[in-house]
This record gives sequence, C-alpha cells and structure tokens, in this order.
Amino acid sequence: MNVKCSLYIYPYGRLLTGATIGLVIAGGAYVSTVDEATFCGWLFSATKLVNPFFALLDPEVAHRLGVLAAARGWVPREKRLDPQSLGLQVWGRNFSNPIGLAAGFDKHAEAVDGLLGLGFGFVEVGSVTPVPQDGNPKPRVFRLRDEGAVINRYGFNSEGIVVVAKRLGAQHGKRKLDETSSTLPSSSDDVKQGGKAGPGILGVNLGKNKNSEDAAADYVQGVHTLSQYADYLVINVSSPNTPGLRVLQGRKQLKDLVRKVQEARDEMQWGEEGPPPLLVKIAPDLSKEDLEDIAAVALALRLDGLIITNTTVSRPAPADKNPLAAEAGGLSGKPLFNLSTNILKEMYILTRGKIPLVGCGGISSGEDAYKKIRAGASLVQLYTAFAYGGPALIPQIKSELAECLERDGFKSVQEAVGADCT
Repeated sequence: MNVKCSLYIYPYGRLLTGATIGLVIAGGAYVSTVDEATFCGWLFSATKLVNPFFALLDPEVAHRLGVLAAARGWVPREKRLDPQSLGLQVWGRNFSNPIGLAAGFDKHAEAVDGLLGLGFGFVEVGSVTPVPQDGNPKPRVFRLRDEGAVINRYGFNSEGIVVVAKRLGAQHGKRKLDETSSTLPSSSDDVKQGGKAGPGILGVNLGKNKNSEDAAADYVQGVHTLSQYADYLVINVSSPNTPGLRVLQGRKQLKDLVRKVQEARDEMQWGEEGPPPLLVKIAPDLSKEDLEDIAAVALALRLDGLIITNTTVSRPAPADKNPLAAEAGGLSGKPLFNLSTNILKEMYILTRGKIPLVGCGGISSGEDAYKKIRAGASLVQLYTAFAYGGPALIPQIKSELAECLERDGFKSVQEAVGADCT
C-alpha cells in the first residue's frame, strides 16, 4: 500500500532518534494490515509517546525542539480529508477547517510547511520585528501544568523581517504581483483554494521593536517586507511583554496606526487578487469602553478582522493559586478561556457580525472551539494546548468540532458563527 500519511525523518543528533526509529519500525509492521486512514490515525496517536519526554525539558528548550521537529520533518503529515462541515470561506479563500496555530509558536517562520502538514487550517508566524532582537532575559517561560496554562514573557524575540522574508520566500512561495496577475482569479466571485502555495493559509504577525520610538514605522516596514508572502497580516498591539505596546489599542492611537498600515499595504502593486487582509490582535484585559473604541475604529476603517485575544496579565482561577502566578508575563491556556470568550462575544455584538473574528485563548478541545464559534468566531487558534498535547490534539479537535456541529443541527461552521450572540 502507498502510505500517504508518512513520518519524514532527518538526522538531528541523538535526541528522539530512538523514539522515531521505534515508531517507524512499529508502523512498518502495522501498516501492512490496516487501511491508510487507520494508519494515519495511529501515527498521530503515537506522537503522544514523546510528550513525557518534552515535559521533562525546560519549557523554552521543549519549545525550540518542537519547532525544529516540525521544520525537519519529524512530525506526521495529515492526508485524511477534513470533514466537509468544517470547510468555510473567509477573505475570499477556502479554509479546509477553522483550526489555526496562533502566533508565538513558530516565531521565525522556520516550520510553516511542517505545521500546515499536521492538519491546521492555517498557521500564523511571528511576531516578527523589523530589527532582530533577543527579547527578555531567561527564564521567560513557565508551565502551570495542573492548570493547563503557561506564563511567558518572551518579549518579541525575533530574527527580524529580513531573515523571515528570505525564509518564507524559500519555503512557502511568493505571492503573485501584477506581472503574474493573469494567473489569478478573473472575477471577484472566484474563491482562492487555500493559500499561495496550495492547501493551508499563512498569516504573518507583525510586532514593533522594544526600543523603537515610531511604532507605525515599524509596522509599515513589516508590511513592505513581508506582505507579499502572507495570506493575511496581523498588527500585534496586545502583547503585555513590550513596554507601551498596549497603549496602541487606544481609539486615537489605533486609528492612526491602522490607517498608516493600510496605506502602506495598499500603495503596493497587487494583481486582481488584491492585498492580503489586515487584522489587529487585541488583549483580553480591556474595559467595555476600550472594546467600543476598537469596534468603532474597526468598522470605520473597514478592518478585515480581529484576533481575540492575546495573553492576559491577570491570573484567572485556578491559575491564581499556583506559586508561579507571581511571575511577570502573559498567561495563556485553559484559565484564559472564559475571559477571552466573553470579549469575543462582546466584540461580535459591537461589530454587528460585519467583521470576521478569530477566537483565541484557552482552546483545548473541539467543544471549546465550538463555543468560540458560537460566540462569534469564524476561525479559531490554539497554542498552549498544542504545546501540551502535541500533534495528536489536532485531528481530535477537528473530529470533536464536527460532532458538535452535527449534534446541534449545523451543516457548516458558518451556520454556527455567532449562534449565542442573538
């Protein structure tokens, strides 16, 4: 049998070599007796065997090793078709499923193809800053394992836009501009199948340098350098680990910033496909007035979308009882779920469902993803649960989400968007 769902292996010192070889040998013996889909499911489930190994490592070391594993092909590739009910159209593109990987995992765009191959509907890289910077001193990542949470204060550690642009150009293909516009859809009614390089959508999250005095100039520079490689762009004004960044969520500051970034994007030459959509990622630690201001700006400037939300500086229960709760930084994971979902629902109502929203924060199951969708999200993202659960979590969430939709009589994700907001 031709096994399409395969585990690519490349030499990477001695780490994980024994486990990988063991999986391949076992898989080789197993595959001859089962069908392709069953083997693919087994392979994803088998990745759970290495989770205890990662748990023993320092959190940042484990993070780095996870990125390298995806970059070097040490992860399974999902070839099974997604349930038809999970497909949807956003920004004129077809998503095979609404489950995305949030920014922060693949900060330097090293593993886009490997991560998309895991079965994510879309992957967001970054945040990427104009000039390389190291971020905050270590240690800067802390596991709250019992609570399913993480606190991080990475501080936009980035290899910079030049390095990331070269990497994206080499591994993911370049967006077609005017000189190749004849190959693009001929009508605005046409829908692009996946991203530039085939199935899967790539988002690029833009950040500002810590010591920059002109935030708008930083984001504009990111647009000029990286927008040609992105299926969508994100202005990150909500990380709690860069001093003064969240001030940019204020009504006047946000309006001025978004306008400048939109102008920078639109002044570039694009084919009939047009420029990549522009989104803003907001914090969960906002007042009702803050949310109203952001919604007003988003509607007035016809923003393409909002990501709701980033990490929180608060410590929602039960994380507040953990001794590590005193560590500075943003908290992600299960304790963030209710807070971020409430913000999501409020923003859907404030924007009257006119702007696509991406729900992010605390998703660890298909039921969680479904609740985000009912609260107004067209798409959802996860990160912390993926860090804990590994590749096996992705098909699990997709299967559970499809079951939730069927259970409640929805034939598609789109039918369920905002169901709890009426």
